[in-house]
Amino acid sequence: MTQFTAWQGRVIFGFLCFLGLALLTASAAAEKNGAYYQSLQKRLIADGFDAAVIRELYARPEVKFEAKGISVYFVHRESKVHYERYTDQLHIEKARVYLQQHQAAFAEAENLYGVDPEVITAIILVETQLGTLLGSRSVLNTLSTMAALSDPKVRNLLWRKIKDTPDLTRAVFDKKAARKSKWAYRELMAFLRHARAQGFDPAEIKGSFAGAMGIAQFMPSNIDTLGKDGNNDGKINLFDDADAIASIAFYLKEHGWQPGIERKKAAKVIYHYNHSDEYVDAILSVTERLKG
Repeated sequence: MTQFTAWQGRVIFGFLCFLGLALLTASAAAEKNGAYYQSLQKRLIADGFDAAVIRELYARPEVKFEAKGISVYFVHRESKVHYERYTDQLHIEKARVYLQQHQAAFAEAENLYGVDPEVITAIILVETQLGTLLGSRSVLNTLSTMAALSDPKVRNLLWRKIKDTPDLTRAVFDKKAARKSKWAYRELMAFLRHARAQGFDPAEIKGSFAGAMGIAQFMPSNIDTLGKDGNNDGKINLFDDADAIASIAFYLKEHGWQPGIERKKAAKVIYHYNHSDEYVDAILSVTERLKG
């Protein structure tokens, strides 16, 4: 009995130590995030999000202010992305395999929305290398960090952390921060609502440096209006190939894609997906090679 009691005591002591450490970690995270996310949390609560849920979310240790990660966003230039590499033979062969693997989903999307499977495949190739590179940054952290920049105090805190970033001036930073913080806040609200509706943990979702997510690399605000349930499981999951294929098809259709569309008009439609002429040229080149 004495041995059992001693063993039991050690177990209880260990559990209490673990619990204490967890509480200290959560408390430290909440205190650290408070300087950055206090005003953001107040805005979210004022806009209808449950206060307890928001406070618990931003107190979690994995929810952080991404000063280093977000610095990339301020110096990114779409024109410097080498899209032409996706037109080489290796990428084209991989794209053809992807077309075959998801033939049924492509056929369904073409039947419903009139969009060529090849252009959908080209977009998936360029966006995520056929679903193999979905981004490694926390979507929640990315959007929260950018949205928090509407607070001048937070903006100053971030500037002090990234002011040595090459090719970034205070004037450029302030201008972009003011403009993009409004956009990011709308995206953050859309992301949190989507997470609640689909039942996933917002802190676990990874995406691009700008907050795009899934195989289709949709921004959260596009999911509810343009996302589609391609596999008919009752959910819109852009990490599922069939859902991503259907969603891209519907996106293009809603922006003017039609069967047999001419190249000039097709370019205008694709430009809505990514406002880059180089991107559009790459998508059309891959599409033509896949059809050839």
